[in-house]
Amino acid sequence: MKALTDIFHVAGKDLRALFVSPVAYVVLTGYVVLSGWFFFNLLVQFNRMISMYEMVRRPDVASMLNLNEMVMLPLLYNMTIVLLLMVPLITMRLFAEEKKLRTDELLLTSPISVNSIVLGKYLAALVFLDVMLALTLIYPAILFQYGQPAPELGPIVAGYIGLFFLGAAFMAVGIFASSLTENQIVAAVISFVTLLLFFVIGWPAETAGPILGKVLQYLSLIDHFTDFSKGLLDGQHVVYFVTFILFALFLTKRSIESMRWR
Repeated sequence: MKALTDIFHVAGKDLRALFVSPVAYVVLTGYVVLSGWFFFNLLVQFNRMISMYEMVRRPDVASMLNLNEMVMLPLLYNMTIVLLLMVPLITMRLFAEEKKLRTDELLLTSPISVNSIVLGKYLAALVFLDVMLALTLIYPAILFQYGQPAPELGPIVAGYIGLFFLGAAFMAVGIFASSLTENQIVAAVISFVTLLLFFVIGWPAETAGPILGKVLQYLSLIDHFTDFSKGLLDGQHVVYFVTFILFALFLTKRSIESMRWR
């Protein structure tokens, strides 16, 4: 019970500090604006294609076009890229700022365990991630309200579940990067480069040979997100994301523990 209380205490402290600073609002605004821009352009393109097929009197082809494949699927992929850009800006301060202000010594000498500190900060990051994703629910809501025919709900729900797992993995890497330095910019760069590496690591899989190719594909974050975006909930992808997150948090814990011995 004490450990759970400590986790919520650390999470609440970090959330308050986060929303007091302008960084949170800039990131939220940037995420919504960029996602909205992608949504608007995809919707315009979809309407243009519908109109084109109707003009050439091919309503049969126009009826085959659907909002899930033409709008929501590419939108979800675009949102992963925006997450890749925004997450390091949020996580860069979680430990780095503590080090810069020298409040990390007070935190580490408190009766709160390292596990509670790491999990508390990670919980704060997950809450912020939930806020980011919740703000973008307006886009599928628009499609359900005005789309003819309306999109299917299942693939959209699965896609957002995949976005949450992907964002949670991003947050875990960002927290680890923040624990390595007191410079927030350095932490953001380390986080971005690491995430970008795991984002594109599967690209050369087809030319890397059968064994190495499978390894690269398995390590790729975006490859595990693909099935979610198509409406498929596969347990092996959930296991991958959970394992990835736990390993990143374990590295964060060891990094913080090393600070106590300095």
